[in-house]
Amino acid sequence: QVHVVESGGGLVQAGGSLRLSCAASGTVLHFMSMGWYRQIPGKQRELVASIGSDGTTVYADSVKGRFTISRANAKNTVYLQMNNLKPEDTGRYYCDGHIVSVDGTVHWGQGTQVTVSS
Repeated sequence: QVHVVESGGGLVQAGGSLRLSCAASGTVLHFMSMGWYRQIPGKQRELVASIGSDGTTVYADSVKGRFTISRANAKNTVYLQMNNLKPEDTGRYYCDGHIVSVDGTVHWGQGTQVTVSS
């Protein structure tokens, strides 16, 4: 089985920075394209950034120039460096993507809360 855990969220003032981590542990067979998503109560989950297995990145327009997604394949981990945070970045951040476990079971995490105060 594979377990995915997000971490690194917290409360920060506008203009501050946070670094989120998404780590997959267990019997990981393939750790491929991954993305960070943001969920705000009452709204649909939206893609913030994604990274392919080849390192190709895609960003939502609202975070371009402020957020950077990266990956450490040897650690089965994806990061999201968030700089110059704004109150509208507040939400619960989840990672999701293509992970294959030896037995086909992946337990996705509960996300990590990011709150930006003005």
